[in-house]
Amino acid sequence: MFKKFLFVRSLDRSANLGLLILRIGVFLPLFIKHGWEKLYPPYFLEAAKFFPDTFHIGQVPTLIVAGISDGICSLLLILGLVTRPAATYIFVILAAAWSFTHHFVFLGKGLEPKHGELIVMYLTVSLGLALLGPGKYSLDRLLFGEKVD
Repeated sequence: MFKKFLFVRSLDRSANLGLLILRIGVFLPLFIKHGWEKLYPPYFLEAAKFFPDTFHIGQVPTLIVAGISDGICSLLLILGLVTRPAATYIFVILAAAWSFTHHFVFLGKGLEPKHGELIVMYLTVSLGLALLGPGKYSLDRLLFGEKVD
C-alpha cells in the first residue's frame, strides 16, 4: 500500500517540468537558508541554546524536528524521493511553527519582519506536492514506477 502511495501519476511534459521547477525552486532555498544551518554542527550547538520549544519537548528535540523538516525533507523534495511523505512532514512542522511560534504573523513590521509570506508559500507548495506527487522527473518515478490514470 505504501508503494502505491509513492507511485508517480502520469502527467503531460509541461506539468512534469513544472513540478520539477517547483520542487527545486522552492525547496533549494529552504535547504540553503534554513536546512543547512540546522544540520551544520557548529550552528546546531549554538542554536540549541535558544531555539523555540514549539512542541514542548525541549529545545534540542524541537531543533532536531525542524532540522529534519528544513534540512532532510527539503533535500528529499529536491530529489523527488519519498516526495509525498516528505512534503507532508514539512507541511505539518511548518504549520505548527507558524501557528505556535509565529502566531500566524503574515506581515511583519520593523527592521526584522517575520516573513510570514514565506512560511505560507512553503506551506502551500508542500501541501500541493503532498497531493500531486513529484512528477516524472524524480527518483520516486525511477524507484517506484509510474501509475497511469
